[in-house]
Amino acid sequence: MTKKTEENFFKILMILSTSIILFSLILIIVSILIKGLPVLSVEMLTKVPQGGYYFGKGGGILNAIVGSLYLSTGATVLAFLIALPVSLFMNIYLIKKKRLLNTIRYLLDLLWGVPSIVYGAFGFTIMVYLGIRTSLLAGIITVTLFIIPIMIRAMDEVFKTVPLGLIEASFSLGSTKSETSFRVFLKQVIPSVVTAVLLSFGRAIGDAASILFTTGYTDHIPTSLLEPTATLPLAVFFQLSSPIPEVQNRAYASALVLIVIILIISILSRILSNKNTLKKLNIKTAINKRFIYYKNVRQNYIQSRGNKKYR
Repeated sequence: MTKKTEENFFKILMILSTSIILFSLILIIVSILIKGLPVLSVEMLTKVPQGGYYFGKGGGILNAIVGSLYLSTGATVLAFLIALPVSLFMNIYLIKKKRLLNTIRYLLDLLWGVPSIVYGAFGFTIMVYLGIRTSLLAGIITVTLFIIPIMIRAMDEVFKTVPLGLIEASFSLGSTKSETSFRVFLKQVIPSVVTAVLLSFGRAIGDAASILFTTGYTDHIPTSLLEPTATLPLAVFFQLSSPIPEVQNRAYASALVLIVIILIISILSRILSNKNTLKKLNIKTAINKRFIYYKNVRQNYIQSRGNKKYR
C-alpha cells in the first residue's frame, strides 16, 4: 500500500465517520422536533402537572424545568468550590511531583469514566445508611460527586496551558503560592474556567441515571432542600413510559426543552471561551506589576526608616 493510497483510505474513513455522526445527530434532533414541537405550548412551559396530566389532561412541566435548574445549579456551585482549589493545588503545589500528579490525573480519569448509574447507586446506599429520604439535597450531593472529576480535569487541562515561566517569575518576586494561584495563575484562564463550569452544568442538567434513586419525583416545585424534586430527564423517562400517545409526545417536547437549554449553555461557553471579555495578563505584565508593588513597599520602608532617624 502506497502512501497516497493509505492517505486516501483514511481520508475516506474520516469523512464516513463524520457523516455517520452528523447524520445520527440530525436524525435525533429532527425526530424530536417533529414529535415534540406540535405539542409544545406556553401552558406546558408555565404550569405544573395537574390532575390527570399523565393520562393526557392539562398541565405542564414547569416543575421539571425549575427542579432541573435547582439541581444542576446547586451541584455546579458545590462542585466548583471543591474543583477549583483542587485543580490549583495540582498545578501549583504538585507541579514538581510528576509521578503523584500523573497518578491523581489517572484516578480522576477513572472516576470520569464511571457510569452515572453507579454514582446514583452509591448515593442511594449512603441515603439508606443515614436514613435520608429522596430529596433535592440528596440529588445535589450525588450529582456533585458525579461532575467533580469532570470539572477538575477540565480546569486542570486549562491550567496546563499557563506558561511555567509565569509561576517561576511570580515566585522569584516573592509571591506566595496562594498569591500566585489566585492573583496571577487564575487570571490567565478565567474565560476557560467559566467554560469548564458551564460544560459541567450542562452535564449535570442532562443526566438521569445518577438522580433516579436520589431525588424522587413530584408534581410540585420544591420549596425546601429536603423535598423531592422533578427533573427534565426523569420527566422524559416517565412520560415516555406511558402507553398514551399524547403523553409520549409530551416526553419529546420535554426532551426538546432540555436540548434547547443545553444548546444555550454550549453556545454561551463557546462565546466566553473565544471572546476576550476579561483581560488576560501576560508574563511581562504580571512581572511589571509585581515589581512595582515591591518597589513601592521598599520605598515606603526607606521613608519610614528616615522619619524615625530624624525623630
